[in-house]
Amino acid sequence: MACGHTVLMRLVASAYAVAQKAGMIVRRVIAEGDLGIVEKTCATDLQTKADRLVQMSICSSLARKFPKLTIIGEEDLPPEEVDQELIEDGQWEEILKQPCPSQYSAIKEEDLVVWVDPLDGTKEYTEGLLDNVTVLIGIAYEGKAIAGVINQPYYNYQAGPDAVLGRTIWGVLGLGAFGFQLKEVPAGKHIITTTRSHSNQLVMDCVTAMNPDDVLRVGGAGNKIIQLIEGKASAYVFASPGCKKWDTCAPEVILHAVGGKLTDIHGNALQYNKEVKHMNSAGVLATLRNYDYYASRVPQSVKNALVP
Repeated sequence: MACGHTVLMRLVASAYAVAQKAGMIVRRVIAEGDLGIVEKTCATDLQTKADRLVQMSICSSLARKFPKLTIIGEEDLPPEEVDQELIEDGQWEEILKQPCPSQYSAIKEEDLVVWVDPLDGTKEYTEGLLDNVTVLIGIAYEGKAIAGVINQPYYNYQAGPDAVLGRTIWGVLGLGAFGFQLKEVPAGKHIITTTRSHSNQLVMDCVTAMNPDDVLRVGGAGNKIIQLIEGKASAYVFASPGCKKWDTCAPEVILHAVGGKLTDIHGNALQYNKEVKHMNSAGVLATLRNYDYYASRVPQSVKNALVP
C-alpha cells in the first residue's frame, strides 16, 4: 500500500481531487456557452456536455488509479479514448492525514463499488439554477454507503465577484463529514424539501401529510441533503420512483456521518452492491433529526403505492 494508507482513504482522497476537477469542468462548459443538451427518456431527463465530460473524467481517473474498483455511472456512454486533460491523478493530502475507521482498514479495492452522478440537477443546470447542481461520488462496501464526496461547483455564485466559487464536502462513516458548517432547523419548525421537476400526486400527498410550515421545491438529491445539514430544511420527502442509487449514495454518507438518517419511504435502508437495481423504486425519506416524526406521518396509501 502506498505510504501505508488504506485503500479506502486513498480512494476518498483521490475522489476529492477528481470531484474538484469535475466542478471546474462543469463551470467551463457553462462559460463556453454550448451545453450540448440531449433528452434521454423525456423532457425532464436531460444530459449535457458537462454530464458526459465529467463522467468520463471521474470514471477514467479513478479506474486508472484503482483498476479493480467497480464504478457505476449514471450516463450510458460509448467507450472512447479519454482526453488526457480530463484525467486527474492528484489526491487531497488532508484526507490522508485522517485515520481510517478500523472496520474499514482491511478493505480491498475489489470490495468497493463507486456510484457516480456526474451532474446531479441537470435540468436546473440547463435553466441557470446553478446552486442546485452537485457532482456526486459515493463509495459502498458490502452494500452499504460508507464514504462520499459532493462537489458544489457554484457554491457562493451569488456572493459577488470576489467570492471563491465552489466547495467540496466529504465524509466517511465512523470518521465524520467535513467541508461545511452543521446547522439545524429551529426547534419545532417543519420545513420539507422535495422535488422541483418530478412531482406527482403521490409526492404532493406525502408532503401534505407532514403538515409542513414550509415546502422547498429544488433540484438535485445532493442539494437537498445539503439543505438538511445546513439547517435550511428538516426533511427530504420524495414519495416516488425516479431517484437512483448514484443520486443517494454520496449524500447518504454525509447525512449519516453527522447523525442523520436516509431510507426509502417504508424505512428500509438502501442497498448499494453492484448487482442491485439502480432505481430507488420506493422513494426517499431523509432527515438530520427527528426521523421517526416524519416516518410516522407517511400515509399508508403512499406506502401501498411504492413497492421496494
